[in-house]
Amino acid sequence: MARYGLFLGCTVPARLVAYDLSARKVLEALGVEFVELKDVGCCGSPDMASVNKKAALAVAAWNLALAQEQGVDTILTLCNGCNEVLTRAVEALKDQNTLDQVNEILRQVGHEYKGGVVVKHLVRVLYEDVGLEKIKEAVTKPFKGLKVAVHYGCHLIRPSEVLKFDDPDDPHSLDELVEATGAVSVPYIEKLECCGLPVLAVREDLAYRIALDKIRSAREAGAEAIVTVCPFCYLHLENTQIMKELPEEEQLPVVHYPQLLGLAMGMEPDDVGLYENKLDVDRLLEKL
Repeated sequence: MARYGLFLGCTVPARLVAYDLSARKVLEALGVEFVELKDVGCCGSPDMASVNKKAALAVAAWNLALAQEQGVDTILTLCNGCNEVLTRAVEALKDQNTLDQVNEILRQVGHEYKGGVVVKHLVRVLYEDVGLEKIKEAVTKPFKGLKVAVHYGCHLIRPSEVLKFDDPDDPHSLDELVEATGAVSVPYIEKLECCGLPVLAVREDLAYRIALDKIRSAREAGAEAIVTVCPFCYLHLENTQIMKELPEEEQLPVVHYPQLLGLAMGMEPDDVGLYENKLDVDRLLEKL
């Protein structure tokens, strides 16, 4: 297995300690060797390229160069946005002319990217590198009858020509990872729709409406929780229910996938940071 460099991005360490904590716990328990990348910053943001494409690429390349200098061949991300931005950069920098232009910028701050770094989201590492069988073997306390709505988010599997992971029209990786914990992944109409966060700054009403449609669709399908693998999706799906003051009987707790997996592996709720979740997660614990 590759030696991974854990890339946390901006939002996870600032606002989602539980995602960071639970991811580390399950990776360690599964024997995945990783180091935390030092001195890295913003990935370059999915939005930055719309303002200055060259600057965005240089920021992403700076992180790739730092990983390379620290002896890491595969970057492991917890954020869907970071996953897409860094993967796009890896692909763009395979063009020698583009690489030369970006390295011209990087050399001004003492760095150079030589190519060859691979970027993988946590889901991809668990699904492709660790494997479902090893994960199932690590599950000692499987969920019994827990129905879960899986939310892939936009930047884990799309654009498919860049990310080249799973089927963008009918994905299955996260569903299978969820079912490895004993939980049941329920199909629901809004499964592949965006959470709505990208328009929050300009159309708050629309952003909340999109999220509520997804939450209601999941609940109508019988889901008792929503599982996410993206910090932004998690925040928006959770905060929407709080901001819109959904009655408790209409709420669906939102959990990070490694929290779900950690619990099924026998970890205590505090071990996976369940105290950070703002919506009631007792119903999950009752299904263990």
